[in-house]
Amino acid sequence: MQINYNEKNRVFKIDTEHTSYCIGIVDEENFIGHIYYGRKLTEDNLVYLLRTMEAPFVPSQNNRERLSFLDTFPMEYTGHGLGDYREGTLMVRTMGGHTGVSLSYVSHRIYDGKEPLTGLPATFGQQETCKTLEITCEDRVLNLQVILSYSIFAGSDAIARSVKVVNQAAEAVYLTKVLSACIDMDNEDYEMITLHGSWARERTIQTRSVMKGKQGVSSVRGESSHQEHPFMAWKSKNTTEENGDIYAMHFVYSGNFMAQVEVSQFGSMRALMGIHPQDFCWKLEPGDSFQAPEVICVYSAEGIGGMTRTFHDLYRSHLIRGEYRNKKRPILINNWEATYFDFDTEKLLAIAKEASRRGIEMLVMDDGWFGYRNDDNTSLGDWQVNEDKLKGGLKYLVDEVNKLGMKFGIWLEPEMVSPDSDLYRAHPDWAFAIPGRKGSLARNQYVLDLTRQEVRDHIYNMIASVLRSANIEYVKWDMNRQLSDMGSYGLPADRQGELFHRQVLAVYELQDRMTKEFPHLLLENCSGGGARFDPGMLYYGPQIWCSDDTDAVERLSIQAGTAMIYPLSTMGAHVSDCPNHTLGRTTPFETRGYVALAGTFGYELDVTKITEEEQNMIPDQVAMYHKYNDLVREGDYYRIAHYAENHYYDCYEVVAKDKSEALVTYIQVLNRPSFHSRRIRIPGLDKNASYVIENAQEWPEIVQVEYHGDTLQYAGINIPPLKGDFQGRLLHLVKKQ
Repeated sequence: MQINYNEKNRVFKIDTEHTSYCIGIVDEENFIGHIYYGRKLTEDNLVYLLRTMEAPFVPSQNNRERLSFLDTFPMEYTGHGLGDYREGTLMVRTMGGHTGVSLSYVSHRIYDGKEPLTGLPATFGQQETCKTLEITCEDRVLNLQVILSYSIFAGSDAIARSVKVVNQAAEAVYLTKVLSACIDMDNEDYEMITLHGSWARERTIQTRSVMKGKQGVSSVRGESSHQEHPFMAWKSKNTTEENGDIYAMHFVYSGNFMAQVEVSQFGSMRALMGIHPQDFCWKLEPGDSFQAPEVICVYSAEGIGGMTRTFHDLYRSHLIRGEYRNKKRPILINNWEATYFDFDTEKLLAIAKEASRRGIEMLVMDDGWFGYRNDDNTSLGDWQVNEDKLKGGLKYLVDEVNKLGMKFGIWLEPEMVSPDSDLYRAHPDWAFAIPGRKGSLARNQYVLDLTRQEVRDHIYNMIASVLRSANIEYVKWDMNRQLSDMGSYGLPADRQGELFHRQVLAVYELQDRMTKEFPHLLLENCSGGGARFDPGMLYYGPQIWCSDDTDAVERLSIQAGTAMIYPLSTMGAHVSDCPNHTLGRTTPFETRGYVALAGTFGYELDVTKITEEEQNMIPDQVAMYHKYNDLVREGDYYRIAHYAENHYYDCYEVVAKDKSEALVTYIQVLNRPSFHSRRIRIPGLDKNASYVIENAQEWPEIVQVEYHGDTLQYAGINIPPLKGDFQGRLLHLVKKQ
């Protein structure tokens, strides 16, 4: 990794292990242009790529066509209102009502390491593993300073970008749009990849052609959302999983966002990402600064899979923190689908005793343990234990579970309040509301205004009191509704546009506070399933509940989209009961275990009520998890086939970093009559070594058990048809010594 500045050519060159990113300063006005992003280059004399020697030329040579220059120049970070009619990244409104803004280069700083972003999640790196470039630019009319930051990491092809705005003027200015990253480049007939969905079917992969005009994804729901995801990629049309060019942006943020590609009249393309400007207006007082969240940029010449593995490695090494970052997670059983609200101490202990006998390591008590919470209509905000349900109190229950050799975890939803709660009756003004309007309920709950310090302190003290009261080692932090009715009694009229962002910052503050007081806590984030599965949340907890849909077949699609950018270790995945509570589909218990193995692995069922045959399969699944989890958690992920594209089977692989072993998961979704075996090719292995199928006894149909690495990768292996639908197998390959 290296960052250099060529003073003669006025070019910055950022080199990761396999890529180069180049920025140029041009003209007397010091315009900052994007020159190049792609495969690693030797030289940096690339100013010609900015086309400044072509019409309309730079303003110092042809100011009569200044407007045309601004509307065509490949900007590194764009202003607004002065001639660039493409989507901009920075918009302001002065006290006089004007909106024009233009940035020029002033200075730069290159240093080892990476500074944290105040109040925000962000990647991190030590001096020996990270380098950072800061480019300071300014609008001299507004006395507004903008600092563009770029950080790179040893052994990685990711670039972390962020933006900081400083008001150096004598009066306040309103920021109405502050995006975090922009890339201007030629459109080479790219295709765009985005992730879409809804509750119970999050992060479905969609590919479409990049067309003239604007296209993208966004959320204005106060969260990254079930519906869209703060990620986009654009690739060459011939790009596959393992070959071809692909670019990507991923937003390290948990609130409103926009991710957009725009193709201009001249065929150039602008990709940008940041906080969604809808309902955003931040009053920046003199001397104050605004820090925008971080965007991770990745380029790969090794296809979608190369991009995937870059994100995985970066997040495992430079985003996820805490005790469980590189640690096997305990196998848990959650009582939600087992009991819903109908439980007591006796029932929970019965589940724990049977689970413990089968090798399960943690009991998680879900919704319904507090206030008068016997359904989802009451008590959010009243975080006191309901001792009518939990006879003897919480500590007694936890101690009894611990005596079984199991850990104990608990569910919380700290951001919400029920109208039927002591908290709301005492403080109705603590919920977001617009004066004079009837509040919009969802799941019969309102959103607490966490932008107010007294609200944050009250909620934190209540949940911390619960966590201090017993040996609680896991928290599932939920958020079951989106934001609306955004009005706060705690902010003046001209700061109401700050609410969405301030709410996200408040959630970050609460989780940071909790994980610092309870450093050994395993935190799993959740939002009605996967509505807030984003890099921002991963900074505070190493895993996120992937989806409320635990059906093994639906999870194949959900987990494929998620694993495109997130390590498998981050995906909360459980074996649940059948017929599945969401879809009513019945799949084999064995297959459910294989699918959940590509994640944190746990159970979501009443272990006392499933069949004896299924109960007896749990110890084998527990052994399977312990055998393969280090590989699944730390290895390189390869997508071999996706059933959403072929409609019949799904296949993915994890390869050890040293290529000593690989685990292939094969799920036959639908069987087919009158077909031969299916041939799959297994990438990522040592092509000069031989591999043995270590679990060949589980594949009686396969005669040959030893293969050369290049044979597996290029010729492939034949997978015989399995009997029935929804069948699965594992293929464990071990390098022959």
